[in-house]
Amino acid sequence: MHQLPNRKPVSVWNYKPWWCQPWSIFLTGVTLISGSWLLLKTWWLTILVAIPVLTWMTFFLFIYPRLVIQNGILDALPPNDE
Repeated sequence: MHQLPNRKPVSVWNYKPWWCQPWSIFLTGVTLISGSWLLLKTWWLTILVAIPVLTWMTFFLFIYPRLVIQNGILDALPPNDE
């Protein structure tokens, strides 16, 4: 995380609603993938569900926060002390 002098570490998650937090993204992805297996019992359909879901999870859990910090977008925002 990027840190400014005399301030808490900046986190993209401080500016996101509850439904866009890491835990909710992870649980939604796991639920969708495991739910497709439990309902369909077909491995190839589960893989078809898992590929876009894992892509979405990877982007929002790993790539997006790193891009926001690297681009300095959070430095311009006022602190959000929720």
